[in-house]
Amino acid sequence: MLANRTFLALDRMNRVLDQALATDWTTNQVWIPAIDIVEKKDAYVLYAELPGVDASQVDINFEQNVLTIRGTKASAFDTAKDGELRVHAAERLRGTFERTVKLPQFVDGERITADFTNGLLTVTVPKAQAAQPRKIQLGTTPAEPVQTV
Repeated sequence: MLANRTFLALDRMNRVLDQALATDWTTNQVWIPAIDIVEKKDAYVLYAELPGVDASQVDINFEQNVLTIRGTKASAFDTAKDGELRVHAAERLRGTFERTVKLPQFVDGERITADFTNGLLTVTVPKAQAAQPRKIQLGTTPAEPVQTV
């Protein structure tokens, strides 16, 4: 019985905090998409979850080894188009987003590629040739390193 009352009190407090901190459903929110960054032998790969975002609303920039992803996620409903609405719940994030990632110095900014499929953005940043692993064999001069694939 005590556990049940404690749970109800915590649930009530959670709802009160949600309402106090929530913005009006008509206000755009700023949200931060989840990302993963992995390093492969020849590239860095960034994965960003952008569910419900239209590809035309995504902007990717690379400058001074900083990769920036920004864009906008529109709301599923619009009072200007849909007329008067009674919103019972508006929990899905919408509005502008931006993620900035500082990459290591030795990347090839000219060969960056991006793919956007099913709400998952994949950005591949190849490593510069100078950063590629290579095996140095005995008897070679520094001007003629032997590279392995």
